[in-house]
Amino acid sequence: MREAAALAPETANSLPALFRQAAAVTAVGSKSFYFATRFFPADLARAAHAVYWFCRYTDDIADECEHPEEGKRELQEWEASLRLAMRTESTQHPVLRVFLDTAREYNIPMEYAFDLIEGMRMDLNGTRYRTFDELRVFCYRVASVVGLMMSSVVGLCDERHAEAARLHAVDLGIAMQLTNILRDIGEDLERERIYLPSEEMEQFGYSERDLRAHVRDENFRRLMQYQVDRARRFYRQGNAGIRMLNPNGRFAVKIASDVYRHILRRIESSEFDVFGQRAVVPARQKYWLTARNMALPMARHSFQRLGLSRLAFWNS
Repeated sequence: MREAAALAPETANSLPALFRQAAAVTAVGSKSFYFATRFFPADLARAAHAVYWFCRYTDDIADECEHPEEGKRELQEWEASLRLAMRTESTQHPVLRVFLDTAREYNIPMEYAFDLIEGMRMDLNGTRYRTFDELRVFCYRVASVVGLMMSSVVGLCDERHAEAARLHAVDLGIAMQLTNILRDIGEDLERERIYLPSEEMEQFGYSERDLRAHVRDENFRRLMQYQVDRARRFYRQGNAGIRMLNPNGRFAVKIASDVYRHILRRIESSEFDVFGQRAVVPARQKYWLTARNMALPMARHSFQRLGLSRLAFWNS
């Protein structure tokens, strides 16, 4: 994927063509995120794909390197390229061209991009976390900053609520990253990455040896339920900020949140089999979640026009 970006032919290097390439990368790289962006207006979807392409490209530097030192060197070069492009307001790199164009248009603070790069460095420096507080820093850098970038793209109903909206976006990003961590435990283990806080593994009597042996005993189930419950708390806190977003973009954010929350349900329904299968939300389920999100507000509005109270509607 990185090679495709770096080697885009000159004839395809116009900004419109590069934004189409960003959309294609998003469609392949994250079906859930791409599905949600289909409910953005065209200009917001275009910006969301640019943000995703930058984040995915940065993530691939850490994921695709053969050795940590190679990844660290490439991240250093990537950061230097970003700083140079910002300073000169010019770059030939396809990913940076669409990202910086989007960042300028939507006033995305560039500190978020550098936080993301720092999060990838954390991945290369060793993936063992003693406490959740340590893991939370990682989640902020690799996921919350993405939510903060998207908040800039979508915009707010009232700038007076900017700080509260920022905190909710941080929580929603943490919730989504915790979901990724739980879904990908088996895959990450193959790459020598363990994100479950060791303090909590000890608390539930579950060892790293158990994890490597794919043990799914009662201790593991209690440990996983504890993680799922925490993620849901972050979703509740994060979702409280969705109503602060501009109406033309909040629906897509709600869809993305609901799809990711449904991944947690699928993890639970598999009895926490995160070693033998990967929890995904089928397309038909995504459309059902979308239809539900569309139908409930319309139904409430119809009932209210008929003079029925909201309480009567929900209790019917």
